[in-house]
Amino acid sequence: MKEAFFYKKEKEEVICFLCNHRCRIKEEKLGICGVRKNLGGILYSLNYGKIVSTHIDPIEKKPFFHFFSSSKAYSVASVGCNFKCGFCQNWQISQVEEAKRLGIEGFEISAQAIVEEAIRNNCKSISYTYTEPTIYFEFAFQTSQLAKEKGLYNNFVTNGYMSKEALEYISPYLDAANVDLKSFREDFYRKICKASLKPVLDNIILMKKLNIWVEITTLIIPGLNDKEEELKEIARFISSLDKNIPWHISRFHPDYKFLNFSSTPLSTLKRAYEIAKEKGLKFVYIGNIYTPYGENTYCPKCDKLLIKRVGFFVEEVNITKGRCNFCQEKIAGVFEDEGG
Repeated sequence: MKEAFFYKKEKEEVICFLCNHRCRIKEEKLGICGVRKNLGGILYSLNYGKIVSTHIDPIEKKPFFHFFSSSKAYSVASVGCNFKCGFCQNWQISQVEEAKRLGIEGFEISAQAIVEEAIRNNCKSISYTYTEPTIYFEFAFQTSQLAKEKGLYNNFVTNGYMSKEALEYISPYLDAANVDLKSFREDFYRKICKASLKPVLDNIILMKKLNIWVEITTLIIPGLNDKEEELKEIARFISSLDKNIPWHISRFHPDYKFLNFSSTPLSTLKRAYEIAKEKGLKFVYIGNIYTPYGENTYCPKCDKLLIKRVGFFVEEVNITKGRCNFCQEKIAGVFEDEGG
């Protein structure tokens, strides 16, 4: 265990302000995430240095399409999450009670070992992913510091619910974030995620101000967040912030507590793509299903193919120093040959 960041003691409880739940945790009790515990008025991180997954992934798998495209990311995760989404595809490790039931505890590893493994495997970045990186913040923070010292980059794949304090604290070391914007409806967040929408939107805005490269993913679930008006609202929000933010529209597959739902029809995904383009978004992608126009990157000026992808793998690149090879248009993102 390690003493947690971002809490204060108040009478017979501690207030955790690592994320926007701001849990009030009584003695011997846990926060919503299930991995932060009040012991004697001190809040401890129970999963510090305990990893349940390490893997070398193509960065496109996160998904990041404009952040060192075609590079490798050393991916790490700890047990836990501060959301309770019934459609989670990593529920075996994101939900503490499920991990305990399945006997998944993780293994101990040092931040230094992770950085060394990333370098040894020629990874460009470390990706804090699979579960919610906010809930193992202390370990992610230490690892990201060491990674920076060794010339590596750091990215979060996140629900975006961390507190403003936490986001600002890690921002000097956090180069990119793919934020899962699950819906544009407060009732969706409250009923399904057990959270709230506004903090996520506020953090996306703050990330941009902090010069963190942002990409956004929305899993389209039939009957829950697939209505045209909601998709238009998401596209309008992203467009109003920056038309260059890539939006990944992802196909839902039944999982966990949502086994009775059907997979997202391709027609719905195509319509979401069209809406995004109508609202002025320059880079829109369709994920979890093969669609050539949904995976490739095209120049927003001359419409020529810039990056050809098949699944998570890049087959062709026509970008040099961040510019289109055909018309020299500057392409938003962080590209390999720019040096960050």
